[in-house]
Amino acid sequence: MRRLTSSDLRDLNLFKHYRIIRKWACKTNNLNDADLELLIYLEAVDMFTKQDFKIGTYSYSWDNRRWNRLLKEGWIVVWRRRNRTTQKYHIYKVSVKCKQLISRMYRIILGEEDMPSHKLKTGYMDKVLKTSISNVNKDKTR
Repeated sequence: MRRLTSSDLRDLNLFKHYRIIRKWACKTNNLNDADLELLIYLEAVDMFTKQDFKIGTYSYSWDNRRWNRLLKEGWIVVWRRRNRTTQKYHIYKVSVKCKQLISRMYRIILGEEDMPSHKLKTGYMDKVLKTSISNVNKDKTR
């Protein structure tokens, strides 16, 4: 198997529409940018502890309610519970809902799927985002 190089990734134009795709994902799933990027990081880590989560949050804006919010909204789930004797702490992983969102973002980045814009409201920023989504969907060289 051939190893990917930076020029291979550049030729794919992966980051060409990343900002708009990220904004769409955040808007339609009630997340902020830092939450989404942290979930992408945690999905790459696979299984993690709360300490791993804290380490992952160092480069994002401070939000002391982030852990509880992501857990309560179902973005993070407990994979193994602690039992106070042999397992001293819970082990977590991102939920199926999160994996589906990230997979969908990858498909959109690669041009395999278009972004839907029908869930957006009618405010000014939503209209601007709809126009951007329309331009991304028209760009077949993604």
